[in-house]
Amino acid sequence: MTGKVHMRLAVLLFLASVPGFAETWTGSLVDSKCFAASERNVNPDDTLTAVDRDQNQEIRYCSPGSKTKSFAIIQADGLSFALDAAGNAKAAAFVRNAGRKTRIAVVVTGELDKRTIKVDSISATR
Repeated sequence: MTGKVHMRLAVLLFLASVPGFAETWTGSLVDSKCFAASERNVNPDDTLTAVDRDQNQEIRYCSPGSKTKSFAIIQADGLSFALDAAGNAKAAAFVRNAGRKTRIAVVVTGELDKRTIKVDSISATR
């Protein structure tokens, strides 16, 4: 019986000592509501929507401002990820410090939960 207790204790200590695995995403920071609306704005009869879209223009159009409350990061391959509540607060502070730009290139570090990043940090790309 004590062998099982020792084994459980060892497993518990191991799991407690394993840190979360942070990942990194690089892309453009956008107003997530604006970008989602822009992505939905398609002609229902158009079969070539992926070809007809200018994602760079959408990113510039949805550049976040000082009043933006929800953010997303758009990678070069077109994938988008929303930021969690804490990430939105960090992104808002980042945007205030960066000033108004047509494109804000960032590196986001955190953990992915479905399509939302639990943000640890946001910094400018170099």
